[in-house]
Amino acid sequence: MMSGDEQKIQPRTPDETTQEEPEAAPSVGLSVEELQQALREAQQELAKKSAEAAEYLDNWRRGAAELSNARKRMLREQEEARATAAQRVLEKLLPVLDDIDRAFAALPEDQAEGEWVSGFRAIQRKLQGLLESEGVVPIQTEGRVFDPALHYAVTHEEAAGYDEGQIIGEALSRGYMLHDKVLRPSMVRVAKADHA
Repeated sequence: MMSGDEQKIQPRTPDETTQEEPEAAPSVGLSVEELQQALREAQQELAKKSAEAAEYLDNWRRGAAELSNARKRMLREQEEARATAAQRVLEKLLPVLDDIDRAFAALPEDQAEGEWVSGFRAIQRKLQGLLESEGVVPIQTEGRVFDPALHYAVTHEEAAGYDEGQIIGEALSRGYMLHDKVLRPSMVRVAKADHA
């Protein structure tokens, strides 16, 4: 029997350590064919998961685009609603301006310098300024050729000095544009050819 001192392990020398046999790799128990089959299955699963991820990404992008389009559509509809509401208010102001213009046209000369007339002229200028600030401008008619997109022909008359289809003058009410859109067409008298 060995004593405790004799049982001590002796240190190995560097030469003894390098001469040992390497440990064998643990055996997994699978053949090369089985490993290849497992690799193919893993690749198929990866391809399936990649396709699912691409589909999810595509759906997310489509949803984001739909949301963006819905926001743009909503903003456009809100802007159109505001513009339509503003247009209706401006259209309702036009008859008031017409009445003021008619009142000044019928004003007797002896009252043209009265204080109340000056007050109404100030109101007329403010109303015209308000309309202009909103983009409302009168449609020009004097000496222009009749355009059914801008004018409404009240009468067709023979008139000396005017060519056929030329506007003789406004009748009833002036027309107005709101930016590039007709707010109200001009009511006009149009010259026709002299058949004499």
